[in-house]
Amino acid sequence: MDGDLIGYARCSSDSDDVTAQRDHLHELDVPDDRIHLDHGLVVESHRTRPGLDQALSMVRPGDTLVVPSLDRLARSVADAREIADSLADRGVKLRIGRQVYDPADPMGKVFFDAVATVAGLELDLQRMKAEEVLRLARSNGRRRGRQPRMTAKQRAEMRHMYVTGVYSVADLAEIFTVSRTTVYRILA
Repeated sequence: MDGDLIGYARCSSDSDDVTAQRDHLHELDVPDDRIHLDHGLVVESHRTRPGLDQALSMVRPGDTLVVPSLDRLARSVADAREIADSLADRGVKLRIGRQVYDPADPMGKVFFDAVATVAGLELDLQRMKAEEVLRLARSNGRRRGRQPRMTAKQRAEMRHMYVTGVYSVADLAEIFTVSRTTVYRILA
C-alpha cells in the first residue's frame, strides 16, 4: 500500500475505552504515533472532533486514513460522504477495517455509499428502538433517571406528621432519613 497509514478512533463517552479500537488499528499496521483519538464525544455531523481534525490534517496525497469501523468516523451518511469526498479530493484513500475504499474509483464510491447507508440505517433503528423503550416505560408510569427515595405513602405520612405540629422539619428528616431540603420539597 502506498503512502502512510493514519489512524482514527473515537468513543462516545469518557467512561468508554478506546483500547479495543487502538488494538484493531495496530492489527491494521497503523503505528501508535499516527493514531488520533477523540474521547467523550457524541458525534453529530458538525461537532468539533479534535482527533479527527488532527488525523485529516496529517494525511497527504497517497496516504490512507484507517478507522476501525465507519460508525467511529461519522454518525450520519451525509457526514461520512462529506469526509470521503474531502479525502478523495486530496488523493487520500479510506480504509474501514480491512477494506480499502478508493474514493476515486466508481465502484469504491458505490460500495462506500452502500456501507454508509447501512450504518446510517442501523443507527436510526437503534434510536427508534431506544425511543420506543422510553415511551413504553413512560406509559407504564416509570420515570427516567433516579427513582424517588420515598413512596407516595411515605410522603403522605410525612405531610400528616408535619400538619399535627408535633414534628419539626429536622425531626422528619431524621425519622425518614432524608435531607431537610427533601422534607421541604415534599411539604411544598
